[in-house]
Amino acid sequence: MAKPIVVTDNTFDQEIKDGLAIVDFWAEWCGPCKMIAPILEELAEEYDGKLKVLKLDVDENPKTAMRYRVMSIPTVILYKNGEPVEVIVGAQPKRNFVARIKKHLPEA
Repeated sequence: MAKPIVVTDNTFDQEIKDGLAIVDFWAEWCGPCKMIAPILEELAEEYDGKLKVLKLDVDENPKTAMRYRVMSIPTVILYKNGEPVEVIVGAQPKRNFVARIKKHLPEA
């Protein structure tokens, strides 16, 4: 069963460098972050092998959050081979995440 992977300032670049990865920039105190957490867990399961789902706590890992100019949370950034290709700010319904992800998946 695929689950989101917790990343830190130290492990972030390694995890996003190959393929497609979606990163949830979140914090423990953030209510909307808790609202989208189950959606990201579902995406990790549904796209296992096609998409890495990562979580970065902005309070514990401020360097990466500052590097990508994350000003409000939740911010979810989709990376393709290490480069940001989509930014989603705020709590969104699952269909919005799926639509953004599908644009970057290879044709089946």
